[in-house]
Amino acid sequence: MKSFTSTPLLACRLIIAFSIAGLGQGRPSFNRSQTFDAQHYIIRVSFDVSKKTVFGDTTVILKPLATNFRSVELDAVDLKFESVKLEPNGTELKYKTVGEKVIVTLDRAYSADETISIRFKYSASPQKGVYFVPAETAAKRVEHSAQIWTQGEPDEARHWFPSFDFPSDKATTEQYITADKIDSVIGNGELLGKEDVAGGKQTWHYKMPVPHSTYLVSFIIGQYVRIGDKYKDIPLGFYTYPGKEDTARRAFGNSKDMIAVFERATGISFPFNKYDQTVVANFKFGGMENITATTMADSEIFFADFDFGKPIVEDLVSHELAHSWFGNLVTCKNWAELWLNESFATYMEAVYLEQTKGRAAYMQKIRSDADEFLTDDATTKRRHGLYNLRAGEVDKLFDTAAVTYNKGSVVLHMLREEIGTDVFWRAVNKYLNRHSFANVETTDLKAAMEQESGRDLNWFFDQWVYKAGAPRLTISSSYSERSKMLKVTVTQTQKADAIVPAVFRMPFMFVIKTEKGIDSTIKHLSKRSETFLIKPSSKPSVLGTLPTSYDPEDSVPAKSVKILPIKFGQ
Repeated sequence: MKSFTSTPLLACRLIIAFSIAGLGQGRPSFNRSQTFDAQHYIIRVSFDVSKKTVFGDTTVILKPLATNFRSVELDAVDLKFESVKLEPNGTELKYKTVGEKVIVTLDRAYSADETISIRFKYSASPQKGVYFVPAETAAKRVEHSAQIWTQGEPDEARHWFPSFDFPSDKATTEQYITADKIDSVIGNGELLGKEDVAGGKQTWHYKMPVPHSTYLVSFIIGQYVRIGDKYKDIPLGFYTYPGKEDTARRAFGNSKDMIAVFERATGISFPFNKYDQTVVANFKFGGMENITATTMADSEIFFADFDFGKPIVEDLVSHELAHSWFGNLVTCKNWAELWLNESFATYMEAVYLEQTKGRAAYMQKIRSDADEFLTDDATTKRRHGLYNLRAGEVDKLFDTAAVTYNKGSVVLHMLREEIGTDVFWRAVNKYLNRHSFANVETTDLKAAMEQESGRDLNWFFDQWVYKAGAPRLTISSSYSERSKMLKVTVTQTQKADAIVPAVFRMPFMFVIKTEKGIDSTIKHLSKRSETFLIKPSSKPSVLGTLPTSYDPEDSVPAKSVKILPIKFGQ
């Protein structure tokens, strides 16, 4: 998911089971306990648009994780149940709603080798999850039909179908979506067919055959024009409003090139059987990576009509596409690990630029991410590491996007610089292969990076992932005419606390302008304050660090540096 360019990210509330059990080094775990494994959801929906009502009929197929399994607890917010039955025999089951849950008492105790199917019929007028957007006819905007669309991340699926609504549980899904015959319906996975039903309606049947988290389940209903394209045997669909076909081609036309770049970088073929991108109105994010069917804000995509907006759109399209690997194929196990989805998707924006426009474009994007993070870090009061210890406040999960997105992108760049490009991408390939269609934690990424590099990276992940903040350096220096040596003292001045390190370990390049030209030397920082003796080629005049012309790699851009003038003495 990616934010608007002009508005802050919003998120929705999720109360997660917060475990005090340690996650190594005293870190809490945000994993959610489970008593069953959801296998498959069959979701049937129709609507009363005038009343903004959803009529739902969902079958949840699950397997117990232990014997003597007698009840099922699912997330369900303000769903008005008409019946709850055991399939296929139709046995009525007792149930009760408690807060944001529905608790179903089974007809008997079940063992772990049995499969249970429970069918729920209900209605809802959801405040989240499903959004009804009226037709837009104002001259100031492109006209569009009335729309109905979903948004699931982080915890909105529970507002329109009963589910284990947490990223750690993956299941296959199929949807039967009934809408007016004049409308198009875009859903996850393969369209298996359409069937006319009474009242001028039509039911669309989609099936997603690989397991995925509930927050990725989606549909979009409205009057659309589909522009078709193809990458190898994978159909690509660009859904836009009538009259905006050229805009859609400009916005989405590079999608197949992006897939090719990401396949080469990761060594993993595009994981799914189609990829659709659909514009919607009034979307509160820039885009959302619903599996095989990305939702895009029309306000963002239509920037493609303007030269200044094309880079914005390109980044957005590549970001959401990258989630096919990072977020959809492998998915964060809990919301504290969201950076594994979003940082990689943001970093892949830069990777696409690197492969199509060169290293300078890549570094410009990385430095832009670094600047955005450092600006936020200097002012925010809600600091956290990439591993987000504030993840229990899920209504604020996306408030610190500069950390989860921008800092994370820079950290991945720094990790690549630390262990080397070839090793980095081999490790990414191992990480994706090892955890395909499953869930991941930071420790999984770290293990792959350490195995491929043969190095202990505890220090790197501790300071850049689990801790917060960034190094703030003050550099003073003096030059001795007698010894011809430059004495340089580097002091780390960041305010240290429980989550901000007193000392960041990192390489640091000094750039010295002398009477004969430019000298550069790399030192490795590992103390709060340390002094280095450097012998320049001739008398220095200016001490600097990491300008683009001297260090095109910029291996640690996530830092602030204050350099004092050189003092000269005997």
